[in-house]
Amino acid sequence: MLGKLKKIDFTIVFILLVLMGISIAVLYSATSGTKYDGYHLQMLKYYILGFIVFFLVSLLDFRLLIKYAIYIYLFGLGLLVVVLFVGNTYHNATGWMTLPGGTSFQPAEFFKLILVIFLGFLLVRKRKTGLLFWRDVIPVCLFTFIPFAVVMAQNDLGNALSYLIILVGMLWIGNIKYTHALIAAVIFSSLLIGGISAYKIYYEQVYAFFAEIGREHWIERIDPWLMPEMATDRAIYHTRNAKLAIATGGMTGEGFMQGGNVQADLVPLTYSDSIFVVIAEEFGFIGCSVLLLLYFVLIHRLILISLECRDRAGPLLIVGIVAMLLYQIFENIGMFIGLMPLTGITLPFISYGGTSLMINMASIGVAMSILIHGKEPEEEQVLPSSRYASMKS
Repeated sequence: MLGKLKKIDFTIVFILLVLMGISIAVLYSATSGTKYDGYHLQMLKYYILGFIVFFLVSLLDFRLLIKYAIYIYLFGLGLLVVVLFVGNTYHNATGWMTLPGGTSFQPAEFFKLILVIFLGFLLVRKRKTGLLFWRDVIPVCLFTFIPFAVVMAQNDLGNALSYLIILVGMLWIGNIKYTHALIAAVIFSSLLIGGISAYKIYYEQVYAFFAEIGREHWIERIDPWLMPEMATDRAIYHTRNAKLAIATGGMTGEGFMQGGNVQADLVPLTYSDSIFVVIAEEFGFIGCSVLLLLYFVLIHRLILISLECRDRAGPLLIVGIVAMLLYQIFENIGMFIGLMPLTGITLPFISYGGTSLMINMASIGVAMSILIHGKEPEEEQVLPSSRYASMKS
């Protein structure tokens, strides 16, 4: 066991410790004197448990996850279906289960790592000559769209979209043919451009449709992004105040616990989804840059691990984890600076939330397991794909 622990990338461990310090400090600033006072202490407890999960998963051979991926997938999918009917509803999304002791658990967050493992299981078994469209790509997409549809039914757009990002990243490293990737890109771009155009042209009809099916709050999240002139005061309140707080921070910020917009409680959910706004207002551009640098180094170290792994499953898993983290970082920050629509997505390792933190720590633990156990190839191992080999060279 000690021999395995010595192989852990302690640069990543150091980054996690720094992110823990940032999270606890910013949570203290965001919740002090509010009804959420004390969340920073609860987050410390989550981090202690998270590091235990991290080290336990690191010691586990990641090949066991691939071996039992089918059962893990079915278990996770079962949780998604169950929570759809008996789950608790928060912020218009029905996706939380209450565990013994009163702790809330969100299966949709948990399923992100499960999807990475299962897609890794499917793709590692494919031939190195490229994925066949009907035999390989379609089944992989189908197994992704099933949980995507279930989570969309829970009204959790943020986590549902993360499944698609994981799918795209893993198909690419899994050696999808360039022609298939190009066709998919053209179709996606056409649908996106056409959808945005139709949304603007037929705005009233679109709004009436979503109101009829009880999803008018989706319009309230999209309007500040696409059509701010049509957004109601309630719809634009969150993003408008978030942008104001970010702009107020300037280069160096207003100082710890000195953010006027944050301390006046003008920005909703500063302990969770909006925690980046607290960092931007109190620590400014420099503080945000430091945070992004930490994320960059973390992602860079994960990619280095994938390049050193000789077992083909390892790079697949790490690319899925990287895609998951990059999406969360880009979406969370982007929605407060006008680049992305507002969705319920947390900032990795910073936002308050036990489920999100446990999954992220477990995901980094899987990467450490790949570092520890993935240096030597298994017998009858499938050789790396040509695209992965060229990236390594």
